[in-house]
Amino acid sequence: MGEGFGTNTPERGHGGKHGHVPVLLKEAIDFLAIRQGGTYIDATVGLGGHSYEIAKRLGAQGRLIAVDKDPAALEAARVRLQPPPELSGDWPKVELVHGSFSDLANDQRPTAKDGLIADLGVSSLQLDNAERGFSFQAEGPLDMRMNTQSGQTAEQVVNQVDEVTLANLIYEFGEERRSRRIARAIVRSRPIQTTAQLAEIVSAAARPMNQAERRIHPATRTFQALRIFVNRELDDLRTLLESAPRLLKPGGRLVIISFHSLEDRIVKDALREGAKRDHYRLLTKKPVTASEEEIDRNPRSRSAKLRAAERI
Repeated sequence: MGEGFGTNTPERGHGGKHGHVPVLLKEAIDFLAIRQGGTYIDATVGLGGHSYEIAKRLGAQGRLIAVDKDPAALEAARVRLQPPPELSGDWPKVELVHGSFSDLANDQRPTAKDGLIADLGVSSLQLDNAERGFSFQAEGPLDMRMNTQSGQTAEQVVNQVDEVTLANLIYEFGEERRSRRIARAIVRSRPIQTTAQLAEIVSAAARPMNQAERRIHPATRTFQALRIFVNRELDDLRTLLESAPRLLKPGGRLVIISFHSLEDRIVKDALREGAKRDHYRLLTKKPVTASEEEIDRNPRSRSAKLRAAERI
């Protein structure tokens, strides 16, 4: 949704009273310009941080549709999105939807929404649980699926995909220049079953060449590539962006927070194209990034980029 791994892994939130402080929260809420009584979609509800702030502003007549691929995230969001006592009589209808945000393109219901937000980072819930296999900081099974109920795991990919295809996906989705060397090392080392095992193999094959490369773990880009591939993240993002003009009513706001250049490029191009076609008025000429204060509080916000547009 993300975004390297390990200490460089951007994520949707970290720390705070509820164990979750969303990245660029104030900026996202400001750009959404929430209308009381409106209908809003949080396309990546995660642990519910952005959704909670939206719900607080909607009032009893409002409606919030909270979507996530991850069943565990939806359960956490269900708890987070209970009305606080002081707002129990003034809380919007909250609908939790299990699925990819790309499924919104197939929604046949009336689609005049006042706003849509998608925060594409990996949530702390996913990252901090070694059993999910997203991070190489702790040993765990090579899963990496956001939807744990379906789809191919990262273990299946690293053990079954041929070397050329593996090199191509590591290059395309990880922007990893040493993808061929890494793919060769992976194929030679099969079977690979854990995150630590994979990280060790990749690290040996892709030792840092200079100071800039030493700043991130050698396996960061490969882990990113596998996660994007397993979860069809870029395809889903393109589908969401294609359907967004149809989902939003005139004056409706679109806010997307991305965490790596592949995602940001897709978002930037889609919004610019939408502006050319008179679908959008761009609200951000350049992406909005985290303040030094936010980066100090949550280092993983460093790579976050927010872009916003208003439906014409």
